[in-house]
Amino acid sequence: MRVRLAAILVLVVLVAAGAFVQSQGKEKPPELRTVHGLVVDKDENPLSNGVIYLENMKTKDVQSHISEDDGSYSFSGMDPNVDYQIYAVHGALISSTHTISSFDSRMDVHLDLVVDQPKPAK
Repeated sequence: MRVRLAAILVLVVLVAAGAFVQSQGKEKPPELRTVHGLVVDKDENPLSNGVIYLENMKTKDVQSHISEDDGSYSFSGMDPNVDYQIYAVHGALISSTHTISSFDSRMDVHLDLVVDQPKPAK
């Protein structure tokens, strides 16, 4: 009887230890960053159909979106440990390029892009 009780006790301890080890090995996935805002002209009027470019400075991958009728745009799923550059183009005009730094701890970045400079000639 004691042997059976000891075996059950050892089994319970092993199962509990295994569950603990498994839970310790599972890291919480990193929280991802979002950037959103408006594409506007120099008078702060919203611009629809502006093209927003977001470049991952580590991989050099570029994503693009078109601003909505109200000038809004949004990018999500950004790695908070990577720097990004973002700018907008509307017709013959371009905004300044902004850097979203990995040192900026905000997970939700609001950034309006003012399209007020002539696009450089190619």
